[in-house]
Amino acid sequence: MVSMQRVDLPLFTNLLILLVAARIIGVVFQRFKQPAMIGEVLAGIVLGPSLLNFIHRTEDIKVISELGVFLLVIIAGLEIDIDHILDSLKGRNILISIMAFILPMGGGALVGYYFDQDILSTMFIGLCVAITALPVSIRILMDLGKVKTEVGQKIISVAIFDDVLALTILGVLLSIKDTEMTAAEVINAGSVSLLKLFLFIFILGLVYFQIKKLVRKGNYIQESLDNLVSFLKVKESLFTLFFVFVLLFSTFTETLGLYFIVGAFFASMLISDALIGKHNMKEIENTTSNLAMGFLAPIFFAGIGLEFVVSSIQNVGLLISILAVSYLSKIAGGFIGGTLAGLKSKVSLALGIGLNARGIMELVIANIAFKNELISQEVFSISGDYGYTHYPIYASAPEKGF
Repeated sequence: MVSMQRVDLPLFTNLLILLVAARIIGVVFQRFKQPAMIGEVLAGIVLGPSLLNFIHRTEDIKVISELGVFLLVIIAGLEIDIDHILDSLKGRNILISIMAFILPMGGGALVGYYFDQDILSTMFIGLCVAITALPVSIRILMDLGKVKTEVGQKIISVAIFDDVLALTILGVLLSIKDTEMTAAEVINAGSVSLLKLFLFIFILGLVYFQIKKLVRKGNYIQESLDNLVSFLKVKESLFTLFFVFVLLFSTFTETLGLYFIVGAFFASMLISDALIGKHNMKEIENTTSNLAMGFLAPIFFAGIGLEFVVSSIQNVGLLISILAVSYLSKIAGGFIGGTLAGLKSKVSLALGIGLNARGIMELVIANIAFKNELISQEVFSISGDYGYTHYPIYASAPEKGF
């Protein structure tokens, strides 16, 4: 490993170097038919503490990265029909989400138990293994042009289900960490977390059905929106109004203890051509995409590489075990769930491989758990690092079934 003395550069110099390196290496990976995101992460690893030690993930870069995640999730939400997501969770399809969560969760917990971790650390490892990082899944599917395909839609719906469930369980763990962890305490904490989740689903459902009613009335919302934008006489008013709506949902989910991307994703999915008109939808998509894909998203993924520090890995056995179990259990969960749901073997296998997206959600949960003393520094370092070195490379998967 090459190590250089730490250099502290101005923020915009760091952003310049990160953006240029991320885009160049990302293009190289695209030439080899791999997601550009992998190259962008690699750019951060090369420039960060693991190799050149040239750029570090400062608080400013973290804030910009969060904006990148925010916009990336919104772009995906705009491209997805919420009715398709709901259909993918109906009937036997729900078995995919259940198996893709339970098998990895159990596998991760067994790893924690084998390495003599306490019960809270063991549960945490299980959560990190069970998660499918929604922003990373979205970016990979976008790079491969698979967002609107059958498998793409199922991967996203499973990722949403697993992430929301993992955050709910984390809420329970936080609630019982300072208690005697009796059955009564666990049931009480679990009930509160479930109530919060049901409240979110209830509010989302109300908004969804209200929007469906408005769409049936014709162009009422579109005309009202055009009139309001014309009255405000500011070209960017449409963009502002859209983000006010998205931020309201994000604030609501954060208040409930869920991650902000959950609210942003569902809010953007509620917006459609039928609701606001094709020209308004196109304007929002173009503006958001240019800002995210041209600047913020590459910075976010390069920032992921900056977080990876080789020297932080002490327990190699635990790291290897987590890597092996997380990858294999997700494939098994997706494949078994897909098979039980009646999907073809190739589609089920592609689904299992596609669910192996790791990254931001592991770090979010790791940060929350570490700050609340649920886990040790060692488990925190391994969980954070493994999430950023574990991406599915399946660009060469067969087109059929996708």
